[in-house]
Amino acid sequence: MNAKPVPHLEFAPPPPPGQQRAWWIAGLAHGALFLALGLATAWKTQTHTVQAEAELWSALPQAAAPRLQEPTPTPPEPEPQRPAKPTPPPPPAPDPELERRDAQIAIEKKKQLEKKKEAEKLKAEQLRKDREKQEKEAQEKAAKDKAAKEKKALEERDRKKAEEKADAEQKKRKQEQAQKMAEKAAQDKADEARAEAMRKENLQRMQGMAGASGGANATGSALKSSGPSASYAGRLVGRIKPNITYPGEAIGNPRAEVEVKVNPDGTILSRRIVQSSGNKAWDDAVLRAIDKTEILPKDTDGRVPPLIVLGFRPLD
Repeated sequence: MNAKPVPHLEFAPPPPPGQQRAWWIAGLAHGALFLALGLATAWKTQTHTVQAEAELWSALPQAAAPRLQEPTPTPPEPEPQRPAKPTPPPPPAPDPELERRDAQIAIEKKKQLEKKKEAEKLKAEQLRKDREKQEKEAQEKAAKDKAAKEKKALEERDRKKAEEKADAEQKKRKQEQAQKMAEKAAQDKADEARAEAMRKENLQRMQGMAGASGGANATGSALKSSGPSASYAGRLVGRIKPNITYPGEAIGNPRAEVEVKVNPDGTILSRRIVQSSGNKAWDDAVLRAIDKTEILPKDTDGRVPPLIVLGFRPLD
């Protein structure tokens, strides 16, 4: 007969059908087997007497002894029959409490197995995240190293370019300074040549004018002094130079010579560059300063030369 389902055992496995019937059939089959074995071994054995005769010949005649009479064999006692194996009692009816406890144990084992699987899954997921994190960090480090190398190479290239540019500028400045020094040397040489020519010319005039009224150190060519005094040109340069506005930087000390035409009252009529300094900005600044001055002071003799050449240097 089928076992009734135990209440509140939703997770317990169902009992197998016909369990008691199977136990009864198995017990009967074993009992019949033991009975058959007992009957088969309880058979009786019969004794068989073997009779034989023999003739013996000897040198002297001898009478034969009487035949030995064997005793009649006693039949063996029958073997006692073995008792039949008792039929095993039927299994006890299933205990609902035991089944409930077994079901609870199965549920706990299932939960533990699920927890173990979940923990293994979380561990595998954490290992995967750690591996991805390590790979990402390695890629970021490689990218940073590459960027640092590229930046270092770029800085090195810029540094070399800056050094080359600085060397080129320094070389250019040196060439410009050398060129200006050469121009200045040529200008100074030309000034010395003009001064020497004027000195020779004055010397010749002095030699040709015995009746001149100039002093022992006079360098004029006329019988009577009519030109500016020795300090007059310096006074004029000192009067004009404060009006010079030069925004640039003076490289070297170039000289600009300007020819100035003046009225007898000192009013400036015109001016022009007769010897450029090589720096147009400086030449223009000198001309603007002369225009700003407008009137030149008179010399020590109360007169103003109608034409005079003045020289201007930035560093004088």
